[in-house]
Amino acid sequence: MTQPFVGQLRARSSTIRLVPQGTQGITIRVEMPEVWDTVRFLVAPREPLLTVKVRALEALFPEAELHSDFVLKFRGWDILDEASPIADLGIENGSILLLTHRRRRPVR
Repeated sequence: MTQPFVGQLRARSSTIRLVPQGTQGITIRVEMPEVWDTVRFLVAPREPLLTVKVRALEALFPEAELHSDFVLKFRGWDILDEASPIADLGIENGSILLLTHRRRRPVR
């Protein structure tokens, strides 16, 4: 499988692998506007979305206390069922997810 275009966009140099070495997966990006940073994942289509969210928070915002304070968005919509496999949510090779605070925060 060739790397999708989003795999070539600016992101951290390392890819977070959620599939065993030698196993085929899909490449997705998770962007977090609060820290102006992006991580790239190689993940199995049957991986629960919650795993991606927790690993993205560990990489992008380690000071987060509760993952439930954050939401992942896909195509502008909040993803409500985080226990679902990413393929069941329509997320495919090259998809971009947005990770942000669940509630708006005041600008200081």
